[in-house]
Amino acid sequence: MKKPLLLLIIVLLLQACASSRHEIRPEGRYMVASWYGKKFHGRLTASGETYNMYARTAAHKTLPFGTKLKVTNPENGHSVVVKVNDRGPFIRGRDIDLSYGAAKRIGLIHKGTARVRVDYMGRDMSFVRPVKYVSSSAGPFTIQIASFRDYKNAGDLKSALSRTYRKVYIRKISIRGKRYYRVMIGKFTDRKYADRLAEKLSREGYRILVTKYREVL
Repeated sequence: MKKPLLLLIIVLLLQACASSRHEIRPEGRYMVASWYGKKFHGRLTASGETYNMYARTAAHKTLPFGTKLKVTNPENGHSVVVKVNDRGPFIRGRDIDLSYGAAKRIGLIHKGTARVRVDYMGRDMSFVRPVKYVSSSAGPFTIQIASFRDYKNAGDLKSALSRTYRKVYIRKISIRGKRYYRVMIGKFTDRKYADRLAEKLSREGYRILVTKYREVL
């Protein structure tokens, strides 16, 4: 009985830590913003959406996908409302990565980075999707977060998730001669613990699949 109880306590503590990282104070906060553009245009984001450099979107390390933020450049007073649909930035000292379109709107393109004010504006709840399951009554189980053709995308998402969650790993598979890199979390002998974490990740906006665990070779 002690082991299941300990696992439950660990899951609850992880949830509490993650929740605190997702908060933006009502009065707003200041962040260091950068932007990303043409190199990533057309690639899949961590949320599963295709990155459009001309749309008004943003990448953040922990905020749930669909979070809407008003980003203001205090140097010129220009503002833009963006939707978080990706993870990043992955450079020390930067807090939020704006799309090219959003960065252009507030005059950030030529400067590259700037200290900006960020205000919470709500959330697009369409990013919260039902958890999917692969039928299996016997464990152990694992949670699939995303699948990429590009290893760097998988590695970046693994790095972002590892800030909040333990036992994040990448599984390499081949389907019809094409290689995929799947970002996974955990090895659960008890299905209910996998389900609980899967529901939390789903609320953050990830497209979650609970499936049977296979050893990574």
